[in-house]
Amino acid sequence: MEIIGRIIRISGPVIEADNMRGAKMYDVVRVGEEHLIGEIIRLNQDVATIQVYEDTSGLKPGEKVVSTGNPLSAELGPGLLTNIYDGIQRPLPRIYDETGDFIHRGVEADALDHKHKWHFKPTVKEGDKVVGGDIIGEVEETSIITHRILIPPGLNGVITHIDEGDYTVVDDIGYIKNSEGEEISLKMHQYWPVRKPRPIQKKFDPSLPMITGQRVIDTFFPIAKGGTAAIPGGFGTGKTVTLHQLAKWSDAQVVVYVGCGERGNEMTDVLREFPELKDPQTGEPLMNRTVLIANTSNMPVAARDASVYTGITIAEYYRDMGYDVALMADSTSRLAEAMREISGRLEEMPGEEGYPAYLASRLAEFYERAGRVQLLGSKPREGSISIMGAVSPPGGDFSEPVAQNTLRIVKVFWALDADLADRRHFPSINWLKSYSLYLSEVSSWWTKKVGEKWLELRNKAMAILQKESELQEIVKLVGPDALPARERGLLETARMIREDFLQQNAFHEVDTYCPSKKQYEMLRIILKFADKVEDAVDKHVHIDDILKMKTREQIARMAIISNEEFEDRFKEIEKMMEDEFSKLIEEVAP
Repeated sequence: MEIIGRIIRISGPVIEADNMRGAKMYDVVRVGEEHLIGEIIRLNQDVATIQVYEDTSGLKPGEKVVSTGNPLSAELGPGLLTNIYDGIQRPLPRIYDETGDFIHRGVEADALDHKHKWHFKPTVKEGDKVVGGDIIGEVEETSIITHRILIPPGLNGVITHIDEGDYTVVDDIGYIKNSEGEEISLKMHQYWPVRKPRPIQKKFDPSLPMITGQRVIDTFFPIAKGGTAAIPGGFGTGKTVTLHQLAKWSDAQVVVYVGCGERGNEMTDVLREFPELKDPQTGEPLMNRTVLIANTSNMPVAARDASVYTGITIAEYYRDMGYDVALMADSTSRLAEAMREISGRLEEMPGEEGYPAYLASRLAEFYERAGRVQLLGSKPREGSISIMGAVSPPGGDFSEPVAQNTLRIVKVFWALDADLADRRHFPSINWLKSYSLYLSEVSSWWTKKVGEKWLELRNKAMAILQKESELQEIVKLVGPDALPARERGLLETARMIREDFLQQNAFHEVDTYCPSKKQYEMLRIILKFADKVEDAVDKHVHIDDILKMKTREQIARMAIISNEEFEDRFKEIEKMMEDEFSKLIEEVAP
């Protein structure tokens, strides 16, 4: 039965409609003569409160509201990669072709191209028993990613017919007979409610690191595959560039980038850069493994809420194929601001700083969909989603509610520092405020695959930076020259760790991405230099002579040594360091 109500109240993106008895929570509705898309967020007898995902100017009381009877769902299938969607999964390139630069209200477009034909190769045959989550065939979606066609969760039975061939996503590719003897057609696409997590068998402990190529992240504050991280920072501290770097260079196989309420020019940068950038693993354009969701600051505020759910549902779909997926949300503060605005329109009791009382639970709902998991299906398979969310606290104040509630949920905290950004130290991640709770879990991988002293070197470097912070107070009072030689040597080592290791140029051809082995060797050489300084000082070498060594210049240039040459070059630097220190010690020997 079709449910048709009438608008009785309008307050910005929130409207109320009567005669909606029979409608359900989170049903999608069509509002007004232009069929604007909305979602029911409250029901009181026959009055429904609806948040509208489009501009409501011009709507008037008395206009029709028609319930579709279905929740807000994402269309999942071949064609998602390389695409860019708005917050409710309308494809922006196709809308641009139809309407021009600006999206017309009420415009509709299928999320996937229903006319494009894909070559489907079945991986099962007639008579095979299948269950929800099983892979029944493959489609070459891009040159990097093979799209695995899955049996929808909850469906199982026996394959009665399946054929290789060229099909659109809406064509029948085969049939399955369920336990009740009913024959059900199989298609290459499926729909899934965005607010409902896709089912899994179990979650694993995060023990594999996500390699990002960013030294301060990988070596000092690593994130695990299936982990959660927050990047809070004030305006201009580099949140977006850091997220771009993670999207470009992380070893996730699929990237979902959600621009949630940020400026349009930042999404434009992504769109311009990604097609030109080469994937370090395959050499193909990065866009071939990326889905972009753009809900910029000038788009309807209510759709920000939908955009993160749409993004995580697409990420879960690729995870269910067995891929490692990275989701970047830029930024969850804009999502929280949208919640605050909608909550105010609903006349709810405000919580801290006007945010709704359910802010923490909504953020947790989003982040808890991350994880490295065992997937549904008759054969054991794994997949993961790692979530990295930017937080934009007003004035860089980390004590505000969004930052604090996010910190209670995530396990990695990359604190961006305005002072470091002002000194042009990027990534401006403050090494004294940041932390990672995955350090012990991922250390065994680093120890086995990269270097057996990885954790020891990392902890030693952190101890030097903490000691430097303590010494800085003395330096401000008496100057560095008044310090003992040993402490002056430590300050020099700390400077090298900061400037030669932690600092990284995102726009440099070589330095933008640093392989894990190179990171290990760079830190090892810097800390070996520190040990040599201590030894030389103990043998009465003057600290000023050490600070004039040519080796220091070579260490400063390690970051821009090409990734192919670094092993040979690092051996040369190490030999040069040994020779210079030996010479200095010989000169002062009695």
